[in-house]
Amino acid sequence: MSIMMSWASAFRLRQYVKASLWISPLLGLVLGVVLAELAITADATDWPPRGWRYSATTASGVLSSIVGSMIALLGFVVTIGVLVIQQATGTLSPRYMRLWYRDRLQKTVLATFTGTFAFAFSLLRSIESSSVPDLGVTVAGGAVAVSLLLLLVYLNRFTHNLRPVAIADLVGRMGEDVLERGARTIRASAPDRGEGAGSPSGRVTAVRATRGGAIQALDTAGLVTVAARHDCVISVPHMIGDYVHRGALLVEVHGGTSLPDSRHVTGLIALGPERTIEQDPAFALRVLVDIAIRALSPAVNDPTTAVQVLNHTESFLTVVGKLPLPGQYALAGDDGRPRLLLRGRGWEDYLQLAVSEIRDYGATSMQVCRRLRALLDGLLDSLPPTHHPAIRAELDLLRESVERAFPDAARRSTAHTADSQGVGGSFRPGR
Repeated sequence: MSIMMSWASAFRLRQYVKASLWISPLLGLVLGVVLAELAITADATDWPPRGWRYSATTASGVLSSIVGSMIALLGFVVTIGVLVIQQATGTLSPRYMRLWYRDRLQKTVLATFTGTFAFAFSLLRSIESSSVPDLGVTVAGGAVAVSLLLLLVYLNRFTHNLRPVAIADLVGRMGEDVLERGARTIRASAPDRGEGAGSPSGRVTAVRATRGGAIQALDTAGLVTVAARHDCVISVPHMIGDYVHRGALLVEVHGGTSLPDSRHVTGLIALGPERTIEQDPAFALRVLVDIAIRALSPAVNDPTTAVQVLNHTESFLTVVGKLPLPGQYALAGDDGRPRLLLRGRGWEDYLQLAVSEIRDYGATSMQVCRRLRALLDGLLDSLPPTHHPAIRAELDLLRESVERAFPDAARRSTAHTADSQGVGGSFRPGR
């Protein structure tokens, strides 16, 4: 029986490691113990210089203080983490937490604190009246200085970067990066510039999901290789981010000289409890919209935040609108023949996700209506004509929403006006 881990299992493992908050501190603990042993060994030589030597009492007091302070600082960082979770779930988006868990600075801080704790604690056992780990005590003091500096950087990061607009900027840029990486992959491996290859012929074999979950990612190269090996075409009828239940159709295999192993095929599609951003740029847009509609809820009532989020939403939509978005992607094998068919989101899908909920929740906010109008007018100016029908349809829906929400003619006219800042910004004449 093969014990090799499938691609999907490896992907889920990588996701777990990225989101885990205990692996980095554990590595810090181990590294601290190892460095302490090296410092004790180095003290057996004639180094460090005489001016750096300590009495047993001084060394014991310093190291004991470091151990206690590191525990206290770890508790402080954990407290900040709890506050972040409360803020994110209350005023931002629970989906953002999946990205926050991956913050490298936070993991570095935790690893440094636990490593310094383990280093100082390990040195304590080597202190005797006639033997003091002088080098280790000096290094421990330096580690405390580094820990304090990292703590200040950590506080600065989360003091400034937990604002909704900063998170929107971060998430928007992440989504744009995923879009551009995906576009490069399609251009490199899709025949006819990524356009659909039509309906494949031959017998159709259904491969069903052995577990339920959201489609987090696909090993496109692996699926193309499998299809080429069996001279078939593999079609994935779901988009990344879709939820499939156990037993649902996951993949269709068209034609082929032989049938691929269904376990191998399902092992190339990662399913998980929730969406990830690795291959799902729409997930970034989902987080942006969540932040905006939370700001528009009666409990928060902060339309300015929604307007700021729309700034980054417009940037995201501009990137999307300049990419080819066929309804189906055909990825080719080495022989140039289409081997993998994937569903893709169209321009209308991205546009509707970006503006429909914000329009509905912000219908009574003049600021939001004006910014939405400016967003749609800006997209008309910057994107090719093929996208204009969908944009004009959203403009019509926005116009109807304003008509219903503002019965007074003067206020209705003001709400119809495009404004890049919502209220008080540059005027854009309507279309």
